[in-house]
Amino acid sequence: MSGAGGSVKIEPAASAVEGLGIDPVYIEYARQLLNPLMADGCFDKFINLDFSDVDCLKYTLSKGLGVGIIAGSLLVKVPQIVKILRAKSATGITLLSVVMELFAITSTMSYSYVSGFPFSAWGEACFLGFQTAIVAVLVLLFNYGSGLLGLSFLVAYGASIYALISGLTPLDTLWSMQAANVPVIVISKLLQAYTNFRNKSTGQLSAITIFMLLFGSAARIFTSIQETGDQIIIINYAAATFVNALIATQILWYWNSAGKKKAPPKAVGKGGKGKAANSPKKGSPKKKTK
Repeated sequence: MSGAGGSVKIEPAASAVEGLGIDPVYIEYARQLLNPLMADGCFDKFINLDFSDVDCLKYTLSKGLGVGIIAGSLLVKVPQIVKILRAKSATGITLLSVVMELFAITSTMSYSYVSGFPFSAWGEACFLGFQTAIVAVLVLLFNYGSGLLGLSFLVAYGASIYALISGLTPLDTLWSMQAANVPVIVISKLLQAYTNFRNKSTGQLSAITIFMLLFGSAARIFTSIQETGDQIIIINYAAATFVNALIATQILWYWNSAGKKKAPPKAVGKGGKGKAANSPKKGSPKKKTK
């Protein structure tokens, strides 16, 4: 099957699997489905069980991770949002930390979009930005008691996104914002870490959300190297991985500490009194037996 425009042929792939009785039409369907995740020629190599091409493996792994991260980002902060709504409290969540995180996410999204990077390299920033903005609104609502302030914040955030990606903001400015992300990311997470340390608790932070952010930022180091090669973005994700690991460690630490505090006391003597309660006090006269 061939045609104009450099369309790929399915004969090599079909010949490799014809012994299995697979219809070449299905091979073509699989090609059309998976080609966006593979470089030219990689599909035929893989279906022929040839995995010796390291570049094909790296490219496909990077694309697959990117799609997986974006899919995960659709729900990554939903557990956090649900936890706040159920508790009707955002205790332990620092507003400044949330706003700084939102700045970092929005900077990455705007810079990547205007720079023309593939969506698979940064698409999760769209969904993370929206969900983080919702968290900020909930913090304003429950910690500051102002729904109007939260709504105003959401409107202002939407307007800022338009200004950043519509061409109103020069690329040099977006690059500067992206470069500022490293200290912003680190400071925002350290503020949260300090709040956790001071409270000896992670409050309403969601463990699921934190660990998904940790694994996502770690995977993004690899995908950014493969798909963008942009040093600023790579450093940003490396910094995010480090501070996300710090917060994740705190969650595990305080969970274990809370578990020890809640351990039931050891059983004592009858009536809740230990042996010492039934034994005569030192210096008291002993009862005489008849």
